[in-house]
Amino acid sequence: MSVTEKVQLWRGKAQGALAEELESLLSDEKALEDRFYKDLEFGTGGLRGIIGVGTNCLNVYTVARATQGVAEYMKAHGMKRAAISYDSRVGSELFAKTAACVFADGGIAVLIVRELMPTPFLSYLTRREHCDIGVMITASHNPARYNGYKVYDGSGCQIVDAAAAEISGYIGQTEYFRPVRSEFERCLADGRIVYSGEEAEEDYLGGIERIVKASALSDLSVCYTALNGTGYRIVPKLLRRAGVGRLDLVEEQCVPDGTFPTCPYPNPEKREALALGLRRAEERGSDLLLATDPDADRIGVAVKREGKCIPLSGNDVGVLLLDFLCAERVGECDLSRMVAVKTIVTTPLADRIAADYGVRIIDVLTGFKYIGEQINRLEQAGEEGRYLFGFEESYGCLPGTLVRDKDAVAASLAVCKMAAYYKERGKSLADRLEELYRRYGKYVYRLLSYECAGAAGARVIKAFMARMRAAFPAEICGKRVARRVDYLLQETGLPKADVLAFDFEDGCRLVMRPSGTEPLVKVYLTIVGGGDAETEIAAFDGYMKKVLSEIETK
Repeated sequence: MSVTEKVQLWRGKAQGALAEELESLLSDEKALEDRFYKDLEFGTGGLRGIIGVGTNCLNVYTVARATQGVAEYMKAHGMKRAAISYDSRVGSELFAKTAACVFADGGIAVLIVRELMPTPFLSYLTRREHCDIGVMITASHNPARYNGYKVYDGSGCQIVDAAAAEISGYIGQTEYFRPVRSEFERCLADGRIVYSGEEAEEDYLGGIERIVKASALSDLSVCYTALNGTGYRIVPKLLRRAGVGRLDLVEEQCVPDGTFPTCPYPNPEKREALALGLRRAEERGSDLLLATDPDADRIGVAVKREGKCIPLSGNDVGVLLLDFLCAERVGECDLSRMVAVKTIVTTPLADRIAADYGVRIIDVLTGFKYIGEQINRLEQAGEEGRYLFGFEESYGCLPGTLVRDKDAVAASLAVCKMAAYYKERGKSLADRLEELYRRYGKYVYRLLSYECAGAAGARVIKAFMARMRAAFPAEICGKRVARRVDYLLQETGLPKADVLAFDFEDGCRLVMRPSGTEPLVKVYLTIVGGGDAETEIAAFDGYMKKVLSEIETK
């Protein structure tokens, strides 16, 4: 079906604000192409797109269609129960209730949260209540104009490639504008949809407390921001229960608000998102600033140093926690049997730390679902207790096996425990990081992202990866290439993925891939040694921009 045919179909079927939006776009040919040139793709991350009218956007019709496909998949496999949660974004509650009604129409029992709750809680709820599928309405850390639809399996892990492909097939067979017969309130009344109870939240928090075992936090001062997302209530509740000595909230950002008025890009990786929290933490002299993204699966951390509050990278937080958790287990267990899991774009410093403790590192593809998959494999082998920690450079980590996704709620308590431990010994987390650098060498990381929006942008991204794949340069930006790994064409022991990695003779690394959730090319840099890292990073940035510019102008 052509873009014109799709537009005419939607003009006849879409209702309310979406119909009005479509009428306002009829004279904008490019906008119509971007919104209708394809269906929003369903992958292992589910759906994610700009909120609005069109087949390539997130709206009640694309959500209902996706849910119908999930329901057909469930019925084909004899699955009968689904859990649903949602974040603070625009439309999230409506999309969650729409999904619940579509499931109810299909004879699937639905358990839904009474109010917005974090993604890791959805993972926990799916496991706790023995649901077959979990659905989380969220676009995680994306800008305010986005929303999304994540799908989890019965283990509480995001679905992996095979399940995603099968569900995508069912979605492709489903028509848009299929009527949703059930009404949410009526389904509540007749029991087809049920709210989750307070005891599930208590069990979740209690499980975190048992895993982290935090104590002696009374001398710690913490500033916390929820970035207007789902952590606004549950993270302060956990930290207060754990006995944090002083907890200050960034009030403007500790209320749910999907417009994110103080941080339009609510990503703890971005310093701009932390600006208000950093200022507040410095004013109050806090030992720590903790920030959780809108669905509270990613954690940002900044630490006090010489009167300033200094942000740590996701890699920094991950290696600090890995080192701390390993040290904590010395004498308690045989560390040579323990396993830590990280993604292929995450710092190699983790490998060196783990090796010193005798802990095995498992590398997986980008995406926390692959870390969750490793936990499931251990569990199936009766060895769940071997899992120690998992993390990725993009500010996601998981201590313990309570859930199967990154968990900023649990990580918040773990970071507080670690900070209190070092404070008692006269150190900050920044001091401990410097000790690790002195022992293992200095590592500087940078994620460079290049936006390529719309249909034209999708073509640029595809051409960029093809060009970089075809080239095998002897050097890049003056660094000699020692090895190139193509995760799509080479056998790596991992599933095939559109990822390229260049390892340089000096130990530095460059990894590139298209984002699975945004119209971006993502480039991950690791600079090793004591040189001028910022100059080297700027050189790589210039190189990437030059290549993309050449492709765009062809």
